[in-house]
Amino acid sequence: MASIAWACWDGGGNLPPSLEIVHELTERGHDVRFIGRPEMIGRAADAGVKATEFRNARTDLDRYSFHPMATVFGYASSPAVGAELGEIVTAERPDLVVIDALMAGALNVAPQFGRPAVAMVHSFLYRLLGQWRAAYAMMSQSREKAGFQPIPSLDELWGRCDLVHVNTLLALDGEPVVDWPNVVHGAPVLKNRRPIPTTLPWPDHDPAPVVLLSFSTGFEQRDLAKLQRALDALAPLPVHVVATTAGIVDPAELSPPANAWVTGFADHDQLLARTAVVVGHGGHGTTMRALRHGVPIVGVPGQAIDQIPNTRLVQEWGAGVALPPDADETGIRDAVAAVLADDRYTASARALSGNFGPDDGASQAADSIENLLGPDRRPATFAS
Repeated sequence: MASIAWACWDGGGNLPPSLEIVHELTERGHDVRFIGRPEMIGRAADAGVKATEFRNARTDLDRYSFHPMATVFGYASSPAVGAELGEIVTAERPDLVVIDALMAGALNVAPQFGRPAVAMVHSFLYRLLGQWRAAYAMMSQSREKAGFQPIPSLDELWGRCDLVHVNTLLALDGEPVVDWPNVVHGAPVLKNRRPIPTTLPWPDHDPAPVVLLSFSTGFEQRDLAKLQRALDALAPLPVHVVATTAGIVDPAELSPPANAWVTGFADHDQLLARTAVVVGHGGHGTTMRALRHGVPIVGVPGQAIDQIPNTRLVQEWGAGVALPPDADETGIRDAVAAVLADDRYTASARALSGNFGPDDGASQAADSIENLLGPDRRPATFAS
């Protein structure tokens, strides 16, 4: 069995799927060292994964103080984090290194490791290639402004990895816009090994439709006002609202209306079995989970590079409505009412659910990594 070093960013769409893949690899007998920001440690422990901190996760933050998302760019593109990962690899000599696709600073030094390197992508690749490239250009510019050397382009950094594993369905990722031989598509990582049993305050036979309200689980995207605005928007509708805050908002900070129930955590798969509409932020995981259950979506996107495109894509597919990030109460309420009133949204979402196979993306990502560890070190090709 192999030893694997895994450098992770603890974004809401990055950490949960990474933890599930680590679980899968560990159960197969591999020894995975999971490393990230201090904010990640408790959440990893709650998921049953032992994680260690990058000591230098905050070393460069002051140099990025000019940036509105300094805590993101000061970590993801940090030379200090990249150097520390190099020290870990030199000292521990893992067989393979997995690096979150957003961690440009770590990917920049990966060729120095002398062992296979994987860029782990947790959203669309082809549909978002322009956004990915722009994000890397911004990270390079930010490094220069912070007084560091720029980084190469996304095409160069991902191109020199042995594997770029994409945790989404090839069938949904659009036409291949680049011909990179190191790219493998798997599936969304939606498995939850520790679901939290959820008992709703309404009886199962209650005919009122359920609306699931769930925004980002990333601390950088905490938006109390947006969550309260959505609750207020849904108050006049004849629906039951379940709002999950994922620990970045304390339910006690909110003033839920009479038709809403707010909780920190819940089993979304259990909830989606009763849900008529999801009001979400356009995150890849939440979007794919809803579509796998055939549930339409009203998207109120956040700040991540994929969230606006994802909400627009859902609307293009006819499986929901895309709203602007600053949508007001009227806009949210009208969109939810429109989706509830038109069965075509649900029909489109259910049609899309047919793209999802029985295997979760965690097992496919683990297969992809194990194939890279094999004698020929060639990535497998998965059916879409």
